[in-house]
Amino acid sequence: MAAPRFFVEGVHSAGQTVTLAGDDAHKVAHVLRKRSGDSIQIIDSAAHRFDAVLAIENGAVQARLGEPSAPHVSPRLEITVVQGVPKGQKMDFVVEKLTELGVAAIVPLYSERSVVIESGKGKLDRWRRLAKTAAAQCGRDEIPGVAEPVQFAALLKTFSNYDAVLFPWELAEDAPLRDILPSLIAGARRMLIVVGPEGGFAHSEAEAARRAGAHVIGLGAHILRTETAALVVVALLNYLTGV
Repeated sequence: MAAPRFFVEGVHSAGQTVTLAGDDAHKVAHVLRKRSGDSIQIIDSAAHRFDAVLAIENGAVQARLGEPSAPHVSPRLEITVVQGVPKGQKMDFVVEKLTELGVAAIVPLYSERSVVIESGKGKLDRWRRLAKTAAAQCGRDEIPGVAEPVQFAALLKTFSNYDAVLFPWELAEDAPLRDILPSLIAGARRMLIVVGPEGGFAHSEAEAARRAGAHVIGLGAHILRTETAALVVVALLNYLTGV
């Protein structure tokens, strides 16, 4: 079984000692019931992965770093997902699952048909904690960034930063994804996926996205829930790129 994995701030090197605090320290000492001399893995801000040995004394949890493992090889396709913020705790699920699927970043979106008000810093901090926990649990060497929420008009201005923008919409022309996705990702390094809220995107938003350079696509015969759509697209892209 792989050693449990924890992320720390800063760039580190072999022989250094790092301190785990807060939830991480509690998990080591009280959930995993680790003891001094037990092994864990530490990932620093540069995605260096270290095997580390614990030293636990008087409630303090420290780890001495060994030699770093081979550097992580980034996926060929870097995917950012813009997700229309859904009601309740559905966004928690989306953040966790997109992290497991390997996306580089997640951007919460408020658009014309959004049915929730802006959630504030508390929600954003929660999503970032969930991304960190999910990254550790699934064995990633980096935590996907969870950005500040954006409004639709501001989002359109960012499309030019990507090699391709996919805009799933339930009223898009019916074209099999197996026919269109390979050509859209050919040679792409950075891709943006934009998913609407529960109420979907308005016609005017879909047309604005198309004018801004997005590829408006359908996702099959059935209308998917907002918390499902992005996962389907990312899974298909991972399959096509061999992730």
